[in-house]
Amino acid sequence: MLTLEDRITARVKAVDFRAWRDRVTAIGGCAAPIRLSGAFQLQDLHGGLIEHIGGDVMVPCGNRRESVCPACSDRYAADAYHLMHAGLAGGSKGVPADVSEKPRVFATLTAPSFGPVHNRPIATTGKVRPCTGCGEWHHGDDPRIGGAVDPGTYDYTGSVLWQAHAGKLWHRFTIALRRKLAGAAGLKVSEFKDHARLSYAKVAEYQRRGLVHFHAVVRVDGPDGPHDPTPTWATAELLGDCIKAAARAVRIDTTRPDGSALRLLWGEQVDTKGIRGSQVENESGEISEARLAGYVAKYATKGTGAKDTADRPIRSQLDIDILQISEHHRRMVQTAWDLGGLADFEELNLRKWAHMLGFRGHFLTKSKHYSTTFRAIREERRTFRKLEMFERLELDPAAVVVVNDWQYAGSGYDNDAERELAAGIAERVRAQRLRKYERETAA
Repeated sequence: MLTLEDRITARVKAVDFRAWRDRVTAIGGCAAPIRLSGAFQLQDLHGGLIEHIGGDVMVPCGNRRESVCPACSDRYAADAYHLMHAGLAGGSKGVPADVSEKPRVFATLTAPSFGPVHNRPIATTGKVRPCTGCGEWHHGDDPRIGGAVDPGTYDYTGSVLWQAHAGKLWHRFTIALRRKLAGAAGLKVSEFKDHARLSYAKVAEYQRRGLVHFHAVVRVDGPDGPHDPTPTWATAELLGDCIKAAARAVRIDTTRPDGSALRLLWGEQVDTKGIRGSQVENESGEISEARLAGYVAKYATKGTGAKDTADRPIRSQLDIDILQISEHHRRMVQTAWDLGGLADFEELNLRKWAHMLGFRGHFLTKSKHYSTTFRAIREERRTFRKLEMFERLELDPAAVVVVNDWQYAGSGYDNDAERELAAGIAERVRAQRLRKYERETAA
């Protein structure tokens, strides 16, 4: 029986290997590419055929999670970085350069406690402290970290319902924040839009306990957006104070399966930091634009922070039974699945989101005027590649029409040897990109 090494060797020696390798390299070593079969034609403006190119192609899967596809996760993180950085520093993506002079704050809104969990507190000196839940010293890779100290008393129902309403909590927070800012400026709430506009971009980050925190860049613009001067009464200090007050004011009242009341709130810890344009943090704790954009991009591709996360939708109870995940996460998945089967929680669609531990929102969202969009960034990339093709074929883009005709032919690779080779290609592409980045930043 051939070993994996034998199968890899055979694939490398195959006649079509170089062509296959070039196709995989072109998609960055995607772990689960979509295979398409068909053709595209280049026609002149009168419908005359200029070029016909057909066959099988691979396109990236586009999954943002690093645990599913490191290559596509890298691309998503890069797009997230540019989206965030444009709204912080300006000067690109249609955002004016003076946007960095506007009042802005980096805020973190947390989930409340639903029971003691195992943790690994670290003192400011770097010394690891004993777990506040059980008193033991946990290793950094201890699978118990984040799990309930006493699963029998941990409020799994409350935690899943909080997670399912997290997006709604954020929406109500933005409404409350506008009200707090208007009140601080001596304005009626209805008058706020005539004087200022709240712009933000937020990302959800899973904690080891399976609940999300929201990290957000919040900015105060003029009434017409970033191109409009911000009113003089708006300051970063005022914005930070209003963020904390707004978070304390938000609540959602719902019920548990037994009909008892459940009030959903933000956690007590609401953190705000100033943002400055330099490349390093200063003694006041302010964070630089570039580093902050990098943090947010990293948050956007994380799972729960554990190594045993369910990465795909749950289709049946059998899927839950065979999941190789921690017991804490399994109970959250099970709770979401069970609640999803009850008529009272049908609108939450929890079975669809059981693998996300009940979280139903997007991982990175922004207000309309914060900066550019993922769609615009991806369209820029497609346009760039199309122009590269026209230049290679010595064609005038204005005189050419592209006609595509592609059909789905499958997903992933044919065998484990191809998957291993693709993973190696992905590592090489990533290493090349990092070396290029290091050279550019050192210059």
